Amino acid sequence: MCIRQRMLLFSLSVALVLCATTRAQAQSFISPMLGANFGGVSGCPAITDCTNQQRNLSLSVGRFGSIVGAEIEVAYTPDFFGDAPELSSNVLTLMGNVMLAPKAGPVRPYVLAGAGMMKTRFELRTSSLALNDTALGYAVGGGIVVFLGDHFGLRGDVRYYHSFSDVTLAGITLPSKKLNYSRVGAAIVFQF
Repeated sequence: MCIRQRMLLFSLSVALVLCATTRAQAQSFISPMLGANFGGVSGCPAITDCTNQQRNLSLSVGRFGSIVGAEIEVAYTPDFFGDAPELSSNVLTLMGNVMLAPKAGPVRPYVLAGAGMMKTRFELRTSSLALNDTALGYAVGGGIVVFLGDHFGLRGDVRYYHSFSDVTLAGITLPSKKLNYSRVGAAIVFQF
């Protein structure tokens, strides 16, 4: 099965989970998040004058049921491998996640797991080395949403991302050939 077929099958599975929740019990949400990456291969490789820049921006769209939910998250990290005059890099992820998120009054603790695409761009200008790599990967994590009203809340979570296949960055030795890192984030949640 090729990557496109797997991504289509995965997207359809997430769509079915989103649609399976009954309207009477389900609440759709949109959640922009600001986060910071840490661990794994994120941060400066062996390059001089490099500064770690770990900010991560993401947007989640999903639906909470009474216990189970689902979301689709797009996350972008500029300067994933650090900020240096000769280096340009970023990572873009698209993940579909299933959430176990029981409602306890205005609080919703959750754990999640999902899979999707991880796109890495790396350019070392001094050697004209450029790489674009797309791999399938997974995410696991957990957090909490605290609703401050019927339609607005605050969210915090920690997630771990890992690619299934090796990511090859010719000429640069990374601690792992697979793309892996963690992220901590804070977000607002609009529920409708």
